[in-house]
Amino acid sequence: MNEDLRALEVWAGALLAKLEPKERRQLNQGIARELRRNQQQRIAAQKNPDGTPYAPRKPRQALRSKQGRVKQKMFTKLRQARHLKLQSDAGNIAIGFLGRTARLARVHQYGLRDRPGRSSPDVQYNRRELLGFADADLELIRDRLLDHLAR
Repeated sequence: MNEDLRALEVWAGALLAKLEPKERRQLNQGIARELRRNQQQRIAAQKNPDGTPYAPRKPRQALRSKQGRVKQKMFTKLRQARHLKLQSDAGNIAIGFLGRTARLARVHQYGLRDRPGRSSPDVQYNRRELLGFADADLELIRDRLLDHLAR
């Protein structure tokens, strides 16, 4: 995957160098929005970039069992645009989380240990890749660039 990304970067870099900075910035902003939308949809579908499903949640130890409880998907608020930030300019595109949200996302992205509450013991979280490039994302970048250059 890394080699594919590097090859795309080299190939696109030469083509992007021929564009005006304003035109590059607009193209990058459009690509970034679509990439963020793809990331949000993938997080909603509870899938890693390689297509495998997220590791399921650990069962909760409640005082009493709640009948008829609606199960909530993981990361419902995390995938909102206010948490999943987007930055783009003429030369770069960045999609990620900031602040406290970034800490939570990093724990799940890499499967780290964290303390869910102040007085809680450390918990080892399963790896759930929130952000990453799928093959479809690389194709999206290439297609958008070719469409823009064809105009």
